[in-house]
Amino acid sequence: MSSEDLPIHYGVVLFPGFQALDVFGPIDAINTLARYKKIEFSIIAATLDPVSTNHAPLFPGQEAKWNPHGSNCGQSILPTHTFDSPPDNLEVLLVPGGAGTRSPQAYEPVVEFIKKTFPSLRYLLTICTGSGLVARSGLLDGRRATTNKRAWDDVITWREQVNWIRKARWVDDGNIWTSSGISAGIDMMLAFIGHIYDEELATTLADRLEYVRSGSWDDDPFA
Repeated sequence: MSSEDLPIHYGVVLFPGFQALDVFGPIDAINTLARYKKIEFSIIAATLDPVSTNHAPLFPGQEAKWNPHGSNCGQSILPTHTFDSPPDNLEVLLVPGGAGTRSPQAYEPVVEFIKKTFPSLRYLLTICTGSGLVARSGLLDGRRATTNKRAWDDVITWREQVNWIRKARWVDDGNIWTSSGISAGIDMMLAFIGHIYDEELATTLADRLEYVRSGSWDDDPFA
């Protein structure tokens, strides 16, 4: 791909109860990529209020499952844009997973934003159960995709029209890339960088991150 055609405008959607590493793992690869290529990055959510990884408030009556010890442990991130006022020229959008993907209160605005935004995107990338949100939008119908293996039995029922690939660290289906649980998002992002830019750069970024990459898309020990 020529330098004129390389994507510049990246973004991630957030919702209460997002999984931290789903977001910060791929973002760190993008941050490092920005030392080598021109990158602009946006954080998009329902409002400009801080969005927390803490999912306890989203599950009244389910504390025994999601927070059995009554912990108060969550981190927040500040959005730069809202779903109603997204950045211009968004080209690559990341969709993380996390406990919030089980709460309609959290995920429904995300699904609607994905449906509205996808036609203008160049690439849509998901991490963990984020593929379930994209599946709910109908955009994965007839496509190959994967998701978190611990949540596999639940997520694949959210949209049976998807060609779910169980043994996959990540799946490349044209302009939609999906990845397995949590840390797999880093492998997918590095593979995406290798595909869009070049493999030597992806290897350089992995070395800078001191990250040992998965060797292949179907190298999935958790399947």
